[in-house]
Amino acid sequence: MRTRLALTVLLTLLVSLTAVPARAQTPAERAKEIATVLAKTPLYVDPAYDSALPDNLREDVLAKTNALGYPVYSIVLPLTPGDAFQGKERSALTLIIDALDRPGLYVVVDGGGRFPWYEAHELPQLDDDKLRAVRERALDDTGYDAGPTEVLARMYALLAAPALPPATTKPTTPRSSSRDDSDEESVAGTVVLLVGLGIAALVGLGLVIGLRRPGSRPQDRPRREKPFSIPPHVAATVAAERRRRLAGETAVELTTLGSDLAALPAAEGEGLRHQQAALDAHQAAGKVLDSSEDLVDVVGAMVLLDKARREYDAAVAVAAGRKQDAVPALCAFNPLHGRSSGRPTQVEANGTTLTLPLCGECRRALKQGKAPASLPGADGPYWHGHDLWARTFFGSIDDDLADAVSRGEYRR
Repeated sequence: MRTRLALTVLLTLLVSLTAVPARAQTPAERAKEIATVLAKTPLYVDPAYDSALPDNLREDVLAKTNALGYPVYSIVLPLTPGDAFQGKERSALTLIIDALDRPGLYVVVDGGGRFPWYEAHELPQLDDDKLRAVRERALDDTGYDAGPTEVLARMYALLAAPALPPATTKPTTPRSSSRDDSDEESVAGTVVLLVGLGIAALVGLGLVIGLRRPGSRPQDRPRREKPFSIPPHVAATVAAERRRRLAGETAVELTTLGSDLAALPAAEGEGLRHQQAALDAHQAAGKVLDSSEDLVDVVGAMVLLDKARREYDAAVAVAAGRKQDAVPALCAFNPLHGRSSGRPTQVEANGTTLTLPLCGECRRALKQGKAPASLPGADGPYWHGHDLWARTFFGSIDDDLADAVSRGEYRR
């Protein structure tokens, strides 16, 4: 048994080392990666925005690019201060131009914004004043909630025009030189003036009445404005960053716990049972994290790692001869909410009753008849899926989660 435990510890440490995140790309390597794609197609969209930019928007950009008659390379990136380009468009353009080394107009836009930056490389026919004016007009012509590809498409359409279209101006009424026309305008003006005075009197009377009514002052009434909504490409950026950060934190904890498990003394009975359960859950967490495809998978690895840590703490308690601390499980609806509170909650739906550990926020939502803030999956709440995480609510209704992962069920 001790030999088997030693071999398991060694395997666990190897898994921990392989789960450490890969070395970050250098700026030159990242630029070369983008340039390789641009050599095949003039539009590069970072994988973070694959699901947020539909094909019709990409095709629109490509069609307007091809109509220009000279090479144009469009790059849509999630630019953040910690990335390879330090979040700077100018740095990205300089390095990508060096890597591709082709003449053309290079345009980069942060997928979370709508302000394109450009640089013309070895294209003397392009006038910088026109480029600057076209960029500004494209921003003016598209709404504040327009996506990056919409702004790019408008910018390229304006570049293809022989001249920049004039700004829209308000029509003015021409002056008449005829006396009859003057008389008609005078009469019409008098009628308009009388009607205007009447309307103004009615509006004034309404304001007076409204101000006298309690709770009806202008500042008490809600302002009717266009509601703010997060564009899909911004949501994709947030989701990608959230997954990246959680994966990094989980990998660090995986390595730390692997070292702690290796330092455990030999045990028997109850202590050995907890040690083996911790090793199994730790190994499963590393397996899931190493092959994770989305945020739900990363959360699955986090849940398994939490299970491993609790089993490790129990093994330490047994070895020290003290009582094991009761640690609540993570919230079944969204493990990122933290630990459950109170007794497990019975949830009834479609004739089925489940007993789930829930955090205080999710418990209150159910009590008020509202949908809990679930961990999002590919199509609504994650439990709408058919994977291991959805079938077991991250192991809340199945204690054999680590064994299920070792059998490969999390990929079915």
